[in-house]
Amino acid sequence: MQPACIDLPVTKGTVRQPLLLMQPLFAYPSIAGILEEAPLRLSVPAHGLPGDWPVWPEKVIGWPALNLDRMREAGRLARVIDADTIEFNELTANGERITGGRLAYRLPIDLTGCRAELVISPAGLSPIVFSTTGSGLSITGPGRLLLDISAAQSVGFAWESAPYALRITWSDGSEQEYLRGRVINGGCCHGR
Repeated sequence: MQPACIDLPVTKGTVRQPLLLMQPLFAYPSIAGILEEAPLRLSVPAHGLPGDWPVWPEKVIGWPALNLDRMREAGRLARVIDADTIEFNELTANGERITGGRLAYRLPIDLTGCRAELVISPAGLSPIVFSTTGSGLSITGPGRLLLDISAAQSVGFAWESAPYALRITWSDGSEQEYLRGRVINGGCCHGR
């Protein structure tokens, strides 16, 4: 499997960047209906989402703008309310009525018994290592890592950008590079 390529902007100060790690496989729970209009809450019985997670509503009848094409559009972050309810805080239904439809979402990878290491490799400098067995990287749930860069560390980043790689050591001892990209130093939350 090819590692996903994602750039990570880093600003001066403490950085707490969640990393969501997903399988190539999708789950497709059915949408039962709208529970609340503002913010939009949907009934999706036994949705199985591991927490706040990107989803793609599909085949919803009555509100076509809610649908997303998972092959061409970024997912919409669903906030998990309970095992049968999700919320899209940025949306309001404004009287829309829907029937049918489903959510599509990529399943989280199982991190049980795994180790992870994120290595930033600035040109001409020593690598900067964040690890679940050391410090700076923690497993926070299924498919969820948290990269924690202290203010003292980020102030010391004297380079504009540097390549990074996230490697997972699976519970069976095998290793896989799961993410790679560039750490962009000094960008805002959108990397500019």
